Amino acid sequence: MNKLRAAVTAACLLLSLIAHAAVERVEIKERVPFAEGKSFGDAGAYEKIRGVAHFALDPKHPANKPIVDLKYAPRDAKGRVTFSSEFVMLRPTSGKSATLLYDVNNRGGIAILGQVNGKSPTNNDPTTVADAGDGFLMRHGFTLLFSAWTWDVAPQAPANRALVFTPPVAKGTKGTNGRPGKPITGKVYNEVIVDAPTDIATYAGMRGLTYEPATPNDPKAVMTVRDKPDGKRTVVARANWEFVAPEREGGPGRVKLNGGFKPGTIYELTYVTKDPRVTAAGLAGIRDLLAYFRDTPFEGASIPNHVLIFGISQSGRLIGRMMHDGLNVDETGKLAFDGAYMQVPGAGGSAGFNSRFVQPTRHPSLLQEHDYPADSFPFTSTPTRDPVTGKVASTMDRAKDANGHLPKLVIANTSAEFWNRGASLIATTPDGIKDVAPADNVRIYGFMGAQHYVGRSKTRAPNVNCVSTTDHYLPMRALILALDSWVRGVTPPPSAYPRLADGSLVTVDQYRAAFPTGLGITPPTLNLREPRLNFGKRFASEGIADLVPPIKGKAYETRVPAPDADGNDRGGVRMVELRVPLGTHTGWNQRAPETGFGWATARFDGSFVPFARTQAERIAAGDPRLSLAERYPTREDFMAKVKAAAAEQVAARLLLAEDVARNVNKHVGLYDRIMKREPGDQSCTYLFAE
Repeated sequence: MNKLRAAVTAACLLLSLIAHAAVERVEIKERVPFAEGKSFGDAGAYEKIRGVAHFALDPKHPANKPIVDLKYAPRDAKGRVTFSSEFVMLRPTSGKSATLLYDVNNRGGIAILGQVNGKSPTNNDPTTVADAGDGFLMRHGFTLLFSAWTWDVAPQAPANRALVFTPPVAKGTKGTNGRPGKPITGKVYNEVIVDAPTDIATYAGMRGLTYEPATPNDPKAVMTVRDKPDGKRTVVARANWEFVAPEREGGPGRVKLNGGFKPGTIYELTYVTKDPRVTAAGLAGIRDLLAYFRDTPFEGASIPNHVLIFGISQSGRLIGRMMHDGLNVDETGKLAFDGAYMQVPGAGGSAGFNSRFVQPTRHPSLLQEHDYPADSFPFTSTPTRDPVTGKVASTMDRAKDANGHLPKLVIANTSAEFWNRGASLIATTPDGIKDVAPADNVRIYGFMGAQHYVGRSKTRAPNVNCVSTTDHYLPMRALILALDSWVRGVTPPPSAYPRLADGSLVTVDQYRAAFPTGLGITPPTLNLREPRLNFGKRFASEGIADLVPPIKGKAYETRVPAPDADGNDRGGVRMVELRVPLGTHTGWNQRAPETGFGWATARFDGSFVPFARTQAERIAAGDPRLSLAERYPTREDFMAKVKAAAAEQVAARLLLAEDVARNVNKHVGLYDRIMKREPGDQSCTYLFAE
């Protein structure tokens, strides 16, 4: 009797799983050898599978309730909302891979291969040996998965195979006698900033699309101008500007202004649009695609032991929003991924991605886009209290599975995110007064002296200083493997980030007071302090903005890493560049005055100022920092110190032994180029090997 009852229970559970399965079917469009059959160490050869996953979501299912406007999307005969997503998979041909690693694409583009393997695939279509870069992720046996999740991606070159999602569109409720109701409408706003004078400008976000006016060349649309994010808006007469056709079919809309757009002004367009996309269906698509491959043997391969998700910048913020809304838990109550790596997400992304008429590509920096929902309370993984609203919450409140389990989480920011993306908020109270320790399932790392991406520009423009070349991609590789080990039960390296308690996290005024003078660069007077945004009463519960633009409230208090005597950031992960420095690396750079916003910082870039070569040169320049010769009497001495610092990083599990030679060679190469550089040379070409 007990066996029969157990069998019935198992059958009911299986039927329940089938009934809740959101991936209905998977089509394979292409299956070919990857990298021309090259063998990647013990993992062997890889193959590429390109396909389409078909989804069906029940709007009434509790797991789908957080998806804004899903209930207004068209449904099939079974009452489900259906859509599809293209995906690409790279996996060992052996069919054996312990870990499935999903890369959240950034604006349609595969991101992880460029930063971790060192080579972005040509045309966003990983195919050749060159597309594998140094093969790091393949050599470590990961199955890699990419899929489309967002719609607001501007058209690209015809050969580029961007992963672009076509989400369901929310429709008005039906009228009487079954007739369709009116389309859903609402206001949107688009910020425009130009670095040089122009008559015509696009009004979508970076490499993105936006919602277009419901009425072509809407006569009721409003353009305003202001000089700063919190400046007073002045309306531009409607007769002085007009909408014009996109430069490319399907591309972002453009606007023409009599007299032209000029640097130093923030322009804003506000108008009524219609037909909101159910943007968070893309997040549910990621969730359910991972759940499918987690549980389903696919084309001869066994299921993975673990599932990880990885995202850079916008894509990292998306992971934060998934956990904030509980969209990391599938319809069966299980975690869609065991571990997550959020790279350079700033304040974490607890807003954006899941509201009506949301534009996922928008996000605030010191200068840009302060009125768009990207980050909001809560920011920390353990509960904190917002002193303005009195609310107590954490980012993990809805991220638990049915058994109370949470995913393992790595969050890594560079110094640039402390200046431009509010990164301090993930480990402090919202008023910036106290440290907040991360939850047990979370590790936080700050890559000191690094910028949003590893610097590669050989010119100063459109900024004032040469970019920072601090290479945080190497500790990223170590932390990916550490996360993979963590979900298997191996404790990861301890968190390493600037803190208030030890003085390594400070106010901007304190930073400026401590930063050395005589370097030829001037620290900013401000960092990003995002305002609390009031979009109206329905925004928190329904994701509907009634106040457009929003009303700005008291800003969250943010802090920046403290500098040492050389101007290099203290605390956090001090990589070899800061342990054995060749100069000052900062997380900030200044916009060039000709851009019109000389007071503002660059959105993503840091700065690098080399040490003088000799004591005589530094005295002549008035540089307070010791020269290279005073620090390192010989090239051999410098190399020995670099090797010792790299060994320390390996011992700390923040650098892999396989990356030591690359690290040493890069540093010694820069040393050689600085020693050959004349003191009066203001170019930035010396930063990079030919």
